[in-house]
Amino acid sequence: MFRQLIKWALLSVAVVGWTGCRSPSAQLERADQAATDKVERQQRELFDREQPFTIERPADTLRRRLLAAQGLPVTVEDGTEAVPLEEADAVGPVMLDLNRALTIGARNSREYQERKEDIFRAALNWDVEQWAFRETWQGTLEATYSDDQVGEEESARGIVQTTTWGVGRTLRTGAELSTRIAFDLVKLLSLDRDSAYGVLADVSVQVPLLRGAGRAVVTEPLTQAERNVMYAMFNFELFKSRYAVRVATEYLQVLQQMDQVQNAKDNYDRVAISARRARRLAEAGRLPEIQVDQAQQEELRARDRWLAANTVYERRLDQLKVTLGLPADARIVLDGTDLERLTAAMHDEAQEATAGLDADVDVRADAPIPQPVPRTERIESDDAARIALQQRYDLQVAVGQVYDAERGLVVARDALRMGANLAAGGRVGSRRGLGNVGQGDARLDFSDAAYDTTLELDLPWSRHRQRSAYRDQYISVERAQRRVQELEDQIKGEIRQALRTLIQARESMAIQARSVELAQRRVDSTELFLQAGRAQIRDVLEAQEALVSARNALTDAVVTYRLAELELQRDMGVLTVDDEGLWQEYTAWSEEG
Repeated sequence: MFRQLIKWALLSVAVVGWTGCRSPSAQLERADQAATDKVERQQRELFDREQPFTIERPADTLRRRLLAAQGLPVTVEDGTEAVPLEEADAVGPVMLDLNRALTIGARNSREYQERKEDIFRAALNWDVEQWAFRETWQGTLEATYSDDQVGEEESARGIVQTTTWGVGRTLRTGAELSTRIAFDLVKLLSLDRDSAYGVLADVSVQVPLLRGAGRAVVTEPLTQAERNVMYAMFNFELFKSRYAVRVATEYLQVLQQMDQVQNAKDNYDRVAISARRARRLAEAGRLPEIQVDQAQQEELRARDRWLAANTVYERRLDQLKVTLGLPADARIVLDGTDLERLTAAMHDEAQEATAGLDADVDVRADAPIPQPVPRTERIESDDAARIALQQRYDLQVAVGQVYDAERGLVVARDALRMGANLAAGGRVGSRRGLGNVGQGDARLDFSDAAYDTTLELDLPWSRHRQRSAYRDQYISVERAQRRVQELEDQIKGEIRQALRTLIQARESMAIQARSVELAQRRVDSTELFLQAGRAQIRDVLEAQEALVSARNALTDAVVTYRLAELELQRDMGVLTVDDEGLWQEYTAWSEEG
């Protein structure tokens, strides 16, 4: 009998271990698969597409490669291999264009990663809420050794082996079902050394009749968990478009500052040449010494502006690296041809905008003053606002939260009801222990089964807390509705301002293009007049300063116009971004132009 007891214990341990135990890595894999399946399902339902989704970052991110290849200092070890300094110095800077910057940001940005993790965590919570309505299996194994003294010389010593199996399920109507079967194996090791088997099976059901009953109330946590995944995905899509515009803004601003550095250097070179020329003219007696001092002083100011512009350029470049998730000390250079291509692409826009401007400015005293005529853009503000109200994900989230608050009102109202639960159960068989081992083996005799039914009423006499929660939920509904109204007005205001900025930038681009032409003509003429003795060095210096300002203003107008286009599409909710971080601009934009 003792050998049978040992065999029974070992068999139970093996069964429980094989059916109920998984390694941590296997559990992690199952959790990842469950969350990924739910995210992909929501992608199909919400966006009619399915993109690969994972929160696992690749081992060879650009950040890690830069840390290793360029020998950059790092505090936290992240798996990069050390590179000798002599080899690291040989690694040149990485060239980035705008598209690559967008892709790198999507793969390396810490904020980007956190937004993806928000979706994943919401999906995990959804899976947990779904699990509450699945069958839950339970299995326990107990082995107890007891030694009870029953007399001065005798004691009751024995082993009780218990194995319990059970399964339960909560239905979406609120009913709870459970069943359990327990096996006991008792062996006395003293006295008359009796042994016995025990077996007990029971089943129970509990059904809420009033409070807590009904699919809407019972499944509310599951419904909210599913909608939280939807909200997280909407917020991620909104974040992607905003992040892409932010990267483009910082990237183009770095290029703009790089252009200003080049303009400042060119201006410094021209001022230095003018200062040398002024010195030669003064030595020839053709220029007063005070004008030479003016030229030298302007040379110093030009050099200082050049150095200051370069400092701003390096600061903005470092900020762009951090935005992309790259080390601030990484050696990165930007493709300057992006600005050239952008300027060339904006040339037609500038030509169209300058069509109404005269070729030459009429400066006669009796000349009429030209009045600016505002130009309408390709899309009207009412149409843009209508599109935005349909496409903006944050507005869809706000509208959904009104629905959530209304569902919460239903749940809060249900909490005020009287509780009424009907419970029923049945048992057959009996347990065995050291105290009743002498009764022999137990059997599942259904003719000797026991059944019971209970009706429990919870009268709603004290509902102070529930009453306050119910009233508070009404306030939540009204707040959610006001939030939708506020967001609608905010979106309309953003669209109207974005259109104004776009129109102003378009006109400004045309004006600055004309200003550069005039400034260059002024520089050429004043230099000729200076050589002819018909101008002073101050005129040349002022003309050169005006040329620098005009070129900087033109670059600023080009960048502002391009960013205004992107910001308008972002605010309209029509700037889509794929999983690589690259945007797809509004297709109807060019069709309406």
